[in-house]
Amino acid sequence: MLGNCQAEGVGRALRLILPDARVTVLSLAALRRQQGSLATLRRSLAPFDHVFSQFFPEGLLKGGNVHALAEGDARLRLFPTILFPAFHPDMVHVGDIGALSAARLVPSPVGPYHSAIVLCAYREGRTVAQTLGLFRDDVFGRLGYYDAWNDASAYLLGSARDIGFPLDAELARWSRRGCFMHVLNHPKLFVLGDLAHRLAREAGLSPVDVAVEDYLVDALAADAVWPLYPEIARRYGLVGGTRFKPKERDGVATLLDLPAFVTGSFEIYARLPVEGLVCSRVSAWRDDPAVRALFR
Repeated sequence: MLGNCQAEGVGRALRLILPDARVTVLSLAALRRQQGSLATLRRSLAPFDHVFSQFFPEGLLKGGNVHALAEGDARLRLFPTILFPAFHPDMVHVGDIGALSAARLVPSPVGPYHSAIVLCAYREGRTVAQTLGLFRDDVFGRLGYYDAWNDASAYLLGSARDIGFPLDAELARWSRRGCFMHVLNHPKLFVLGDLAHRLAREAGLSPVDVAVEDYLVDALAADAVWPLYPEIARRYGLVGGTRFKPKERDGVATLLDLPAFVTGSFEIYARLPVEGLVCSRVSAWRDDPAVRALFR
């Protein structure tokens, strides 16, 4: 199995539901260092009966992207990367996103995830207190946060269909369980369990019919968790909050309230050159007089 942190969870689920199978996960983050080229990767994959992979682009390995790897290899099955920002539409990355490396992203108090509102307010010279006042219903509406579901759904379903792995039924099922994401790119374990079951069944295997979340720890819950803001939660008939959780250290979880998160973000931004605070959404907001007026 080839993929990002989501593939780790799918791999753990496969080990549970296919107890006689040998499941190996190769992290895309380490693929260049460990494999170097597509030819080397093919040799590493030769002993396996099935190969499941998320998309990886040109430039990660010498020789091509995942589609080049799949050419002539009937074992390879693509499965989607779950990106769904509708529950957390304020979340953005800051820094060199195109570098495909978390090391090139600016950190926040909860890892590589930032609030677009907080960053824009900082760039506009607002205080922490003024920034806290922006977390309200009319601002969220003006910024399009209540329209995020349609865009997120269209992107997820479209990208999944493009690789022959439609997720229409799964998205409907996940939605009935409430907020199914920890952050925009970290699904909850039951989502990854559904992917594992489907990969196993469609490969002609016989997975044990269990809900993996009843038996496994959700490893991604130990990473950063972004709150579902109360104003957004109400739109979905859910209960929200404003507590941010950084990645756990030594198994200990801590929570930051909104003032602590905003204050910590401002402190980080103040230590960095302003030219490094790159975020396309915030740049677009600052170029739009009507949106920029919200922050003044």
